Amino acid sequence: MSEIFIASFYKFVPLEDLVALQESLLQCGKNNDILGTILLAPEGINGTIAGLSGNIEAVFECMRAKQSLLRDIQYKSSSSQKMPFKRLKIRIKREIVTFGEEQINPLEQVGTYVDAQDWNRLIEDPQVVLIDARNHYEIEIGTFKGAIDPQTESFGEFPQYVRKNLDPQKHKKIAMFCTGGIRCEKASSFMLKHGFEQVYHLKGGILEYLRQVEAQESLWQGECFVFDDRVALKMGLKEGSTKMCYSCGFPISAMEQDCKNCHLELEGNSDSIRDGESA
Repeated sequence: MSEIFIASFYKFVPLEDLVALQESLLQCGKNNDILGTILLAPEGINGTIAGLSGNIEAVFECMRAKQSLLRDIQYKSSSSQKMPFKRLKIRIKREIVTFGEEQINPLEQVGTYVDAQDWNRLIEDPQVVLIDARNHYEIEIGTFKGAIDPQTESFGEFPQYVRKNLDPQKHKKIAMFCTGGIRCEKASSFMLKHGFEQVYHLKGGILEYLRQVEAQESLWQGECFVFDDRVALKMGLKEGSTKMCYSCGFPISAMEQDCKNCHLELEGNSDSIRDGESA
């Protein structure tokens, strides 16, 4: 089988005529044997798709042709020896990443982007409060050394965590990260709006860090959960050893004998995918 390319992308941009865009992308995806998930909303586009390299580029050409504001859309690529998706889904939603705070608009303001090569220096600053903006089940299999786990089950709980646990007068310097960067766009915008002045986030997310930073220099611990059948990635964006509980869809590390969520024995488990954010 030919090598499968996986493209992850998002862009906050005001989109119109979402139904027409949905239909065009669905047809283009089917014509090019593309599988994966794309979310469309008035605030933009977010997705991860997989297929042969040239076929993926054909889908992006369709995006650029149908929406002028997507002409400069870019994607982060990785590869796999097997297809990591089972179907093609293109959905229209209220948000491309569910946050539930309607007044938050990343097009108006976001935190300061920090390149992967500069990230270690930032988070080793003792004045920095390092926050993992992902969900608890993701954090359990890997995170940065010293990062705070907000114990959220969904990203929509993050604003409540900030309101209850963080104070802009006390926590002067915030650094946050997520899988591919999209959640930090909204989280950093929210924090700036609520009085936090120094808010930094990892550009390109954990995936870009795993791509760029050498293992001997890495402050990452464990694997990074991804929302496809690869389940998790490690340094160099190589597939990890984490499996998925076929019953409830939660990740199970190689060291675990059963699922922490539903307590099902690992024997008999097979890869499945938990529906969630792609980035």
